[in-house]
Amino acid sequence: MKYFKYPTRSDWKDIMTRPHLDTTALYEKVNTILKDIQKHGDKAVIKYEEMFDGTHLDHLQVTSSEIEEAYHNISEDLHDALLLAHDNIYKFHTSQKFLSQNIETKPGVVCWQKAVAIQRVGLYIPGGTAPLFSTVLMLATPANIAGCQEIVLCTPPNKQGKVNPAILAAAHIAGVNKIYKIGGVQAIGSMAYGTESIPKVFKIFGPGNQYVMAAKQIVSLHDVAIDMPAGPSEVCVIADDNSNPIFVAADLLSQAEHGADSQVVLITTSEDMLNKVSTETEKQLAQLPRKDIASKALKNSKFVVVKTYTEAIDLCNAYAPEHLIIATDNYEELSEKIINAGSVFLGKYACESVGDYASGTNHTLPTHGYAVAYSGVNLDSFYRKITFQHLNEEGIRSIGKTVEIMAENEQLFAHKNAMSVRIKSLQK
Repeated sequence: MKYFKYPTRSDWKDIMTRPHLDTTALYEKVNTILKDIQKHGDKAVIKYEEMFDGTHLDHLQVTSSEIEEAYHNISEDLHDALLLAHDNIYKFHTSQKFLSQNIETKPGVVCWQKAVAIQRVGLYIPGGTAPLFSTVLMLATPANIAGCQEIVLCTPPNKQGKVNPAILAAAHIAGVNKIYKIGGVQAIGSMAYGTESIPKVFKIFGPGNQYVMAAKQIVSLHDVAIDMPAGPSEVCVIADDNSNPIFVAADLLSQAEHGADSQVVLITTSEDMLNKVSTETEKQLAQLPRKDIASKALKNSKFVVVKTYTEAIDLCNAYAPEHLIIATDNYEELSEKIINAGSVFLGKYACESVGDYASGTNHTLPTHGYAVAYSGVNLDSFYRKITFQHLNEEGIRSIGKTVEIMAENEQLFAHKNAMSVRIKSLQK
């Protein structure tokens, strides 16, 4: 960890720096794979599956019998947990449904919006060292609520050509239409361009490693929409003298174990708390099965002590974390001042893990400071809003002259004429 004690605001730039990778070679490699998939379709996908996932596939789509088998291969406890989490996610996202209103802006001028589901969406679910079956629920559930007609899921298989059974079970519960055994860049390329087996989608969702993120950004330039730009996962915890150092350390490590390039940040008003959390972090780290990964992440991490709550909030808003935990007794007061964060967890019992799995909020969130401009995935992410307007004769009389004046002053006389002929028709 890197320690900052009572830094001045001029030092904040160093505190807010995320892990940086030279992506030049990465993007070149990813682009080569994408072009191959665009040109050769399934043949290229199968080649890269053998190359990167170590498995030879005769067919890419998961069969109904494989999904049924998956149900028998997960424990009853896990099955019940998936159902409970899905129920909470469903409740929370259903509450976000858009209610259209007809607004008469002037007499005879009526405007409204309609929310229309994206017809075909693609979900990418990592399946490597941590198969993220929870992300299946987070993405497929709102897609279903929105009414997306086709939900395509890609996830890497193991060397035996099998998909993690929990991923398949979650996909079935959340209503995924088609599942393919494809990982990494080849999955993103397949969904972006379409192949003989995989349909082209209109928007791609889901996390992944640096190769997946690079692929999503490349295909988003010309071929398909994506959920958001993203980087490694991160958490910021705000603590004070009354926080529980055991809880805080556990929260920091729960994020650090995501990956070596993850980042955790502690901001505290208490030097004593900083020391306690530092000691507790080392203690808990030694017990973790993924301690090697978490140790590397901690090298990117910052422990900061500041003088006031105001400084803590200002630094946090400048950092714009993906996850924010306010582990103080005055969390409600502090939360009112948060303007940049992906998802916020309030009080000592609200660990970030609840949002990752089962509280109902979505865990697909903006990272790398993008929380200053992006929201996390929500029901609106699966919709397009189409605007409508209707004018009758009274509407022409209400705003016709305004349209003529504005069009003429923009030197767009065909625009003006489109209104002028209507005005003249009413004068006959």
